[in-house]
Amino acid sequence: MADPRGFLTTGRENPTRRPVPVRLRDWREVYEDFPVDHLQAQAGRCMNCGIPFCHSQCPLGNIIPEWNDLAWRDDWRTASDRLHATNNFPEFTGRLCPAPCEAACVLGINQEPVAIKQVEVTIVERAWKEGWLQPRPPERLSGKTVAVIGSGPAGLAAAQQLARAGHTVAVFERADRIGGLLRYGIPEFKMEKRFLDRRIAQLEAEGVRFRPGVDVGQDVSAADIRARYDAVVLTVGATAPRDLPIPGRDAIGVHQAMEYLPQANRYTHGDYPQPPIHVGGKHVIIIGGGDTGADCLGTAHRQGAASVTQLEIMPRPSEVRPEHWPWPTFPVLYKVTSAHEEGGERLYAVQTQEFRKDAEGRLCALVLSDVQLQDGRFVEVPGTRREIPADFVFLAMGFTGVDKGGMVDQLGVDMDARGNIARDEHFMSSVPGVFVAGDAGRGQSLIVWAIAEGRSAAAEVDRYLMGASALPVPIAPTTRSLVV
Repeated sequence: MADPRGFLTTGRENPTRRPVPVRLRDWREVYEDFPVDHLQAQAGRCMNCGIPFCHSQCPLGNIIPEWNDLAWRDDWRTASDRLHATNNFPEFTGRLCPAPCEAACVLGINQEPVAIKQVEVTIVERAWKEGWLQPRPPERLSGKTVAVIGSGPAGLAAAQQLARAGHTVAVFERADRIGGLLRYGIPEFKMEKRFLDRRIAQLEAEGVRFRPGVDVGQDVSAADIRARYDAVVLTVGATAPRDLPIPGRDAIGVHQAMEYLPQANRYTHGDYPQPPIHVGGKHVIIIGGGDTGADCLGTAHRQGAASVTQLEIMPRPSEVRPEHWPWPTFPVLYKVTSAHEEGGERLYAVQTQEFRKDAEGRLCALVLSDVQLQDGRFVEVPGTRREIPADFVFLAMGFTGVDKGGMVDQLGVDMDARGNIARDEHFMSSVPGVFVAGDAGRGQSLIVWAIAEGRSAAAEVDRYLMGASALPVPIAPTTRSLVV
């Protein structure tokens, strides 16, 4: 156990965010440095419960009480070893994961939970600073080859595990840079891409070969990939966006969120002097109240939008755990992210009825109304229709499954009822030797699930190629977490 009285004497503390007027001038991460002694005090709040629900609710099976204790005791190197035993990329999850582990913290039953994410990211950054995270190339090669299609967190985790097992791994990515949604979906102010580039360099040193700018199914056929590689891992994500087919959808200025966010990330990479979709001085509406919507919100603030309004069809969530989401489940709560702290208006229980456009076909306003949930359906509240000005609308309503056509059709893999690629308990699709991991198989989900599935699929690929595997298997694809 860490500090035996830590949970009694120390309250929860998180890093301070940089002042809003300062951080809106740049794209750097929003948090100030957190003093090490403060961090160790936070780690000392861990009670090392007899049944660590934080551990059981983490899809990766992170051994959280152990590295909390080690951080508190100033044994950072061992803490890093424990952390990396279950997680390939803790700097990603420590910044981006919504932390189901913290929702399941036993201390959180009647107090604020342990700041697990902050301990996690501090450990891994200390490990990088001290030079402990060196490449781990295999001692010998297996002679087997694996193609990983898609370079998001699931693909990168699978590639690293398979390379370390001795297989020759090539990662194909249709975008011009490696990283998937980590690269072009997550704004710089949430995770600076230097952290991603650092891991990619590690994977390259371990023998992973990256092939950016190659769209499998178009630039190279799926048949060619199958012929050249002993196994294929599909980690292409669930990138088919949910649309809003209402009057005026064709108005100029209505875009999917994933049309907007990648351009902003390309701007920070120096690809544009100004992104093609730029909202400076414009009225912006974001439809969708989740993390993608918040990413659009923070991006619009940094581009100098005149106003930003975020719409959500559901009622405003509670600020405390509702009875129908008992501990240790992951509740939907009202959150004020860094982007919300920066400004904008949030409207709940509203539904968009129409996009208004001017004589030139440009978006000029949005018509919305209040709604109520009746018998499982949203019903418009009479007399509540109104119009608000809008120059740009970004649809951030989630995703409906894998992009169809191209590679998916050429491989001939079966699909499930939710639009994902069907797979069995060994992560294999209906085509022998073709495996599926991450959002492509489970639907839109969390980054921690993507990494866990990449690790698990890698173990199954290794077993398929070699007859047995020593790689860890954190989950099975049929496992259902309590995370909603």
